[in-house]
Amino acid sequence: MSSSTTSGLKPVLIILHQPTSTPGRIGRLLRGLGYRLDIRRPVLGDPLPDTMKHHAGAIIFGGPMSANDPDPFIRTEIDWIKVPLRENAPFLGVCLGAQMLASHFGQRIYPHPEGRVEIGYYPITPTPAAEAMFGGAFPRRVYQWHNEGFDKPAGATLLATGLDFECQAFCHGPAFAVQFHPEVTYAMMCKWTVMAAHRLTDLGARPARVHLEGWFQYDAAVARWSEAFLRSWVSGGRVPALPDQAMHAEHAFAADPSDGSVLIP
Repeated sequence: MSSSTTSGLKPVLIILHQPTSTPGRIGRLLRGLGYRLDIRRPVLGDPLPDTMKHHAGAIIFGGPMSANDPDPFIRTEIDWIKVPLRENAPFLGVCLGAQMLASHFGQRIYPHPEGRVEIGYYPITPTPAAEAMFGGAFPRRVYQWHNEGFDKPAGATLLATGLDFECQAFCHGPAFAVQFHPEVTYAMMCKWTVMAAHRLTDLGARPARVHLEGWFQYDAAVARWSEAFLRSWVSGGRVPALPDQAMHAEHAFAADPSDGSVLIP
């Protein structure tokens, strides 16, 4: 098995949905903490493990598809979430991954009744539970790219709310869901606003220049929260010591979007 570090820590399972997708900032932060990334793409036929005993945690990222799509890999991923839940292992769902977690808990995934979307930076409001959990560092404006939402599952703790899509983040034990995209780097944002420019005409979407301007205004807070959250999440609530190199270096806007991860089929 190839790896990008000599650390003895178990790798983090990374589930992506397109051939060129990367875990962006999240991948770099985890690698900075010494974790290898086991990247799998079920949409391309990669299998998912039947136990989490060989992984420190699992993250399902976003994608252009819907959790309601009939594709077999969508149902496979939603059903697979029972593995980390059963073993009480750290799990994180980002955008589509958050919707998959909500679907696994029996919530419907649905579009805004007026056809509105969130594409760009939007305000969210952390709940008292989120503020207590993350020391008041939860970001107030976050980067979004979605046209569907979900309700908070029964038994889950609501962490953040929004205007057009109310449930923006929740946790259920060691499983977390965020509707927004903390993994996005400046380079990724440039790519998304060009490759999916047709989506910027959807009702409620922000113009491309506002996306890029927003990164300079709001991303520093998102980066600080992402670091604090991932350090706690991947260690099961324990905060590991930082490695020698500063993790904040990843915030440079001209950084290479590649995360140096390894595909392990």
